[in-house]
Amino acid sequence: MVDKQEPDEYPPGTTQDEQLLESPGPAEFTHTDTWRVFRIMGEFVEGFDELATLTRGVSIFGSARTSTGDPDYQAAQETAALLARAGFAVITGGGPGIMEAANRGAFEAGGLSIGCNIELPFEQNSNPYLTKGLTFKYFFVRKMMFVKYSLGFIIFPGGFGTLDELFEALTLIQTKKIRNFPIVLFGSAYWGGLLGWIRDFAMKEGKVTEQDLKLLHLTDSPAEVVQIIVNSQDSLRLDNTLISEIADPYPGPVQS
Repeated sequence: MVDKQEPDEYPPGTTQDEQLLESPGPAEFTHTDTWRVFRIMGEFVEGFDELATLTRGVSIFGSARTSTGDPDYQAAQETAALLARAGFAVITGGGPGIMEAANRGAFEAGGLSIGCNIELPFEQNSNPYLTKGLTFKYFFVRKMMFVKYSLGFIIFPGGFGTLDELFEALTLIQTKKIRNFPIVLFGSAYWGGLLGWIRDFAMKEGKVTEQDLKLLHLTDSPAEVVQIIVNSQDSLRLDNTLISEIADPYPGPVQS
């Protein structure tokens, strides 16, 4: 099927997300939006196909503006290297800053280093430390890949995009749309104020519960990050074993 061309009035640099989310004009759906459905479907299919064999992924998020000399860059690089050595694949947004640091750590440790980049009005080049790179036009498709193929989220200091990934994951876990997986905040000095606000205002006013706050782990140690991820997998295996034993409490052949 030939892809429908977008209207000529879009200025250069307009992204597919921007076109999709703008308020439609008369009969817009029948002219362009139906074709976008196929494009979106194609992105899902491509992402699922490329990442189909990934079973031990951990997503690392953080600011694209973090420089190579920043302690957060070095901590992200070390964390990813430890994860790779523990047998986990590292998934990032594929760009610079913390994303580059994490991919670099996994790549140089000989692990799987995956980047899920995004089309932006200003070009965001993929960093050079990827064993597999994908580029998406739609943010929500890209975010689906992070959630679907991750056993945990590690959140380094970052801006709005990082906060978006953090709170979307929390919402999905809180509403039981996905199984509870660890969300680790790296950097107590950076995240302490946010956690304090949630505790002192949102929790005191009943907007969130103490159990909701326990969904977050806070640390300044790359080794502790990896231990949290490993422990969560051990706990999951134990839960699955218990479920199996409950379903079949008397395994083995039936004696006549």
